[in-house]
Amino acid sequence: MTYLNSVVIEPKKQAKASIIWLHGLGASGHDFEPLVPHFNLPENLDIRFIFPHAPEIPVTINAGYLMPAWCDILSMTGTREYNLEQFQESVSAINLLIQREKEKGIPSEKIIVAGFSQGGAVAYAVALTHPEPLAGLLALSTYFPTADVFQYHPSNATLPIQIYHGDFDTQVEPELAEQTIVDLTKKGFQPSFHRYPMGHEVSMEQIQHIGKWITDILS
Repeated sequence: MTYLNSVVIEPKKQAKASIIWLHGLGASGHDFEPLVPHFNLPENLDIRFIFPHAPEIPVTINAGYLMPAWCDILSMTGTREYNLEQFQESVSAINLLIQREKEKGIPSEKIIVAGFSQGGAVAYAVALTHPEPLAGLLALSTYFPTADVFQYHPSNATLPIQIYHGDFDTQVEPELAEQTIVDLTKKGFQPSFHRYPMGHEVSMEQIQHIGKWITDILS
């Protein structure tokens, strides 16, 4: 069994919870690694952070250049055109990481799936189709292109979903986040949404909010 190479940050004591965090297009697992200390999380939560690296593949919208990507993006029109087979492979790869955390003794109810941009698109599909209840879904500056593609699993029908987005995001427009909220609400989910005066990025205010949300979910 082959797992994605990942940056792993272990707590000082034995882990009691895990967060699997997916980076965006062209980035790596190191992208969000420096933010962990700034979440100001209570040490007694004993969280293991896993930041997997996406495979390097040719990306059509970037002239076919090789870069880390969870799937090929064929077009930026609408909610994006993408390679569904590669997208499914990425979902399966993240599910393998969840299974490995469970084998290490972490209950599924103590596992958060998070993602930024393209990583968030995969995180949506992973969390909402997972056959066991998860702790939460954190979606940053992202969209949900497979809202009507995969079969949702009832185990996560009440999953806490936190969506963050920048008002001035020109790479993933705020309208895509708003459409995601409509899609989720139609399916019976109750996502929380917070907007920031920023672009396709994270801010210190947002980092503080993320830390509080993680603490509330895993306490």
